[in-house]
Amino acid sequence: MTSIVPDLTTYEVWFLTGSQTLYGEEVLKQVAEQSQGVVSLLQESGDIPVTIVWKPVLISRDGILEAMVEASANPRVVGVISWMHTFSPAKMWISGLNALTKPLLHFATQANLELPWGEIDFDFMNLNQAAHGDREHAYIETRLNVPRVTVVGHASSPEVSRRIGTWARAASGIAAAKSLKVARFGDNMRFVAVTEGDKTEAEVVLGTQINTWGINELAERVHAVGEEAIDALVAEYLEAYDVAPELLPGGDRHDSLRYAAAIEAGLRGFLEEGGFGAFTDSFEDLGELRQLPGLAVQRLMADGYGFGAEGDWKTAILVHLCAVMGAGLPGGSSLMEDYTYHLVPGEELSLGAHMLEVNPALSSKKARLEIHPLGIGGKEDPVRLVFTADAGEAIVVALSDMRDRFRLVMNVVDNVDLPEAMPNLPVGHAVWKARPNFPTAVGAWLQTGGAHHTAMSTQLDPQVIKDFAKMAGIELLVIDEDTTLDGFEQQIRWNTAYYAFGGR
Repeated sequence: MTSIVPDLTTYEVWFLTGSQTLYGEEVLKQVAEQSQGVVSLLQESGDIPVTIVWKPVLISRDGILEAMVEASANPRVVGVISWMHTFSPAKMWISGLNALTKPLLHFATQANLELPWGEIDFDFMNLNQAAHGDREHAYIETRLNVPRVTVVGHASSPEVSRRIGTWARAASGIAAAKSLKVARFGDNMRFVAVTEGDKTEAEVVLGTQINTWGINELAERVHAVGEEAIDALVAEYLEAYDVAPELLPGGDRHDSLRYAAAIEAGLRGFLEEGGFGAFTDSFEDLGELRQLPGLAVQRLMADGYGFGAEGDWKTAILVHLCAVMGAGLPGGSSLMEDYTYHLVPGEELSLGAHMLEVNPALSSKKARLEIHPLGIGGKEDPVRLVFTADAGEAIVVALSDMRDRFRLVMNVVDNVDLPEAMPNLPVGHAVWKARPNFPTAVGAWLQTGGAHHTAMSTQLDPQVIKDFAKMAGIELLVIDEDTTLDGFEQQIRWNTAYYAFGGR
């Protein structure tokens, strides 16, 4: 298996320090030294997954503009951090901020953790003016309506470094969206509404390309896979999973396992050659394929590919972006779907799954490789991995096309251990308790018109999605421990009015 999730340390965030020539060369030298110290503290914290690159202190309009244009054009740069060490007149920043196309974090900080009260003179005050320098900067950001995240505090604070790290993960997701290509094999499931959407608008908003190929183009690749490649994958399966006896070499269903391996090899090759990071298929349109891809889809998601069932390209995008933003963290990102509920009062739970395609990275335990009838699609029994997602905090997030805008909906949930064994459910699955409680969470989700397909992430802090939505200019409705139905419905009404008047 080959992960397509990038090493986030190869991404850069540029640290831009603002000042001006008024204070003289000696002060500017101190500004440069102290801002490099701030960068060192942040990088040494271990909380920030990208590489922070210090840039020379900015003291003029032209220098600021040049830095912003270079950052915007550099594919390694996923965002910019600005800090006004001394008073940097904000009119110098207008052209640069207008030119910036990467996410911005305004870091309101200062070099000193503590004030040296007995040593403070006016030279010290001239050097350490961030308190009002950052206010001047924030004014022009607000006047220009620049989307940004503001972080306040000293660089040595773990809370500060973690918050910047969260922002950096979201910025990495924005970069991934702009380069993402989605391959659709066939169209959406017939008559389904929420999986539809404006693919052109998605490219306008996110930069993601979504295009379609006939399923038999994939089938041709699958059927051309050689025996040697199949043997190699089967050996990998036997090592990685607890394999049902009938699928083992010599078992009466071993040929089905070999065909599943051919699907993986053919599908992986198609995606790699086309530079795709996400894909969809549909059980209604399998062409010459003998099985609905199950095992292959699960393993590709474990490698960071996004997937959406029944042609759901919006969920495919989310699954991949969550994988990128969660790079290096335990857990995974997966297609998920609320399937059925446990409705005992006070004990309500959601059982989530899909026909086959849930990412085994949601579980730290060894998955079992099995084969069972599907019951729909009219094809051979598909091979799949069966497991239960680990207990712990997770998010489920959906992207819906509301005609005049895209809407993200996120529910913070807690995955739980199975209350009882489920020996007869032969699919990967998760069981969770929704926050703040079941009636509020489900009622609020239904009020949003949120999709039934979601991306579940067991890696991401909810704040990452909040930052991502702000950077992308996409509406986000959050259901968490603080949600009330009355307040949530009011928020939907406010949002509707806001977007009707051209809000972003």
